[in-house]
Amino acid sequence: MANSDVVRAWKDPSYRASLQPDELALVPSHPAGSVSLSDDELMDASGIGRNVETTAWFCTLYTFLARCCPGG
Repeated sequence: MANSDVVRAWKDPSYRASLQPDELALVPSHPAGSVSLSDDELMDASGIGRNVETTAWFCTLYTFLARCCPGG
């Protein structure tokens, strides 16, 4: 399998799904390894976790008004 096909198989899920089982067996594991996060870890990483602190309300309000309402 050509290097370009290996990289495409790593990056493109639809291409990877189109491969035959014997072709898929030729694709080496991704060098970054497998990544799996629990739902809690994913929530924390996304910024919507349980113990996430945001900026002060007035900073958020100032940013919102500065972008949506010039002169406001």
